[in-house]
Amino acid sequence: MSKIKAEYIWLDGHKPTSKLRSKTKILDGHVKTIADIPQWGFDGSSTMQAEGRDSDCALIPVCFVPDPIRGGDHILVMSEVNNADGTPHATNTRAPLRKVAEKYKDHDPWFGIEQEYTFFLGRNPLGWPEGGYPAPQGPFYCGVGADEVFGRDIVEDHMEACLEAGIMISGINAEVMPGQWEFQVGPLGPLAVSDELWIARWLLYRLGEDYGVNATLHPKPVKGDWNGAGAHANFSTKSMRARGGIKVIEDACEKLKKAHERHIDVYGAHNEERLTGLHETCSIHDFRYGVSDRGASVRIPMDTAKAGKGYLEDRRPAANMDPYLVCAAMIETTCG
Repeated sequence: MSKIKAEYIWLDGHKPTSKLRSKTKILDGHVKTIADIPQWGFDGSSTMQAEGRDSDCALIPVCFVPDPIRGGDHILVMSEVNNADGTPHATNTRAPLRKVAEKYKDHDPWFGIEQEYTFFLGRNPLGWPEGGYPAPQGPFYCGVGADEVFGRDIVEDHMEACLEAGIMISGINAEVMPGQWEFQVGPLGPLAVSDELWIARWLLYRLGEDYGVNATLHPKPVKGDWNGAGAHANFSTKSMRARGGIKVIEDACEKLKKAHERHIDVYGAHNEERLTGLHETCSIHDFRYGVSDRGASVRIPMDTAKAGKGYLEDRRPAANMDPYLVCAAMIETTCG
């Protein structure tokens, strides 16, 4: 009987931003459904999820994809964390999203998330001179050439790995700050887009190991006159995508305005360093929306305005946001 390597991936209890953890279990035979993957456990006292005197936490497999690094029949397993008694752990942000997604399933919410990140080599962003700064921002966004783009080999490998894993990656591009990149996942439902984004992040970190480069999701990786890193959330419901949906989108923006502080609370740590009103952001203290406005909290794309239906782009989430929390907040606010 063949042996399968299953890499269980989960979110830890690190504050203020959860980190990814993973470990490998050897399984017998081929995995066809999630039911073929057993529950597992780990030492929660080593992940800030339990105390040493009562340290066992449970890993509950929720989805799996082919492992593009190990190849063959090996798999990556996204897992929820439960307490020993079977209840969701306090750090399990996926369990509440499951309830929200079920409650509002008739709205058929779709998400597309734009994940920005920054490569670092040691203390410096990749491609930056030691102890200094590159040329000012301008030529790097969607740039080409060895003097403007740094890390493309890792980015290409990551995109290929996501495709091999069956992740709904929909594009990549170099970002405004040198050493900064973006990939997009979606459109998908809330649980699927969140699971796939976390797996895509894991693949980015894992492939970085092979290059000796680390990727950070900090929303302001370099202080000063440099762009921060966000995770813009593109969102629509069935009624937004239907004829006359622009009115539903505008109503949703008004609801988001009233719930601005609640959303900021779950849109990522240190986001105040990024949402300054500069560098294509709206101030964290304000809320505004507009057509084609990249300085707004929420942008209504030009194509959506022209068609009178489509989606909105919430530009407030930071690169380090938890998609389970962001998707739940957006659905509850706009559909409730």
